[in-house]
Amino acid sequence: MNKILQMLQLQQELNDATNGSNWEKGLTKNGKKIDWRRCTYLECAELIESYPWKHWKAIDALADYDNIKIEVVDIWHFLMSEALKEYQVKNLGSIEDLALNITQLNTFNNFNSPIKNVKRDNFKEIEEVEELVKNIFNHGSIEKIMEIFLKIAIQSELNLETLYKLYIGKNILNRFRQDHGYKEGTYIKIWKGKEDNVIMQTILEEKKEITPLELYNALKEAYPIKS
Repeated sequence: MNKILQMLQLQQELNDATNGSNWEKGLTKNGKKIDWRRCTYLECAELIESYPWKHWKAIDALADYDNIKIEVVDIWHFLMSEALKEYQVKNLGSIEDLALNITQLNTFNNFNSPIKNVKRDNFKEIEEVEELVKNIFNHGSIEKIMEIFLKIAIQSELNLETLYKLYIGKNILNRFRQDHGYKEGTYIKIWKGKEDNVIMQTILEEKKEITPLELYNALKEAYPIKS
């Protein structure tokens, strides 16, 4: 369960740094309300937009699976945050208990296996995302929500290894954003015509082995404004 635990710990650290201590009580250090479930279903909407679901527009278009993977990772950030909050507020256990419980979900064994070729059915895949949204709106248990999420990750051709790598990448990118004016609204998201998510993915693909510090420095080197 090491990779799950590491991701949860990194998310806790990011939330502590971004929102201040005791963010689990539902407010940032600036007094702004936090709603992780709302964050999640809005990311789900962005994920659905990566599919060619519109019957009136670009009917022969293909699903953008590169972007789908990124949206799934974004959802993972918010689901981990919701789980960390619930375990803290409801005294459900430690962060280690949470990691262990995730590894015991019914869908985890498939998630922790080599990636298999997925038989594509865009509308069924969208319905799975909508099932996640339904459970979020109906205040489903965090375990049920996590279980559905793992199914979505698998259908997006992500397993534990690839989700972990992309999560680490996005976690460092989020830190980089915060350090370069994201909250203040001065951060530049498009770098030489490409979104920063794409730049981050390209760096990860070009360098198979890269530490978080090396990734941060690579982002710093690629950023349009030098500090």
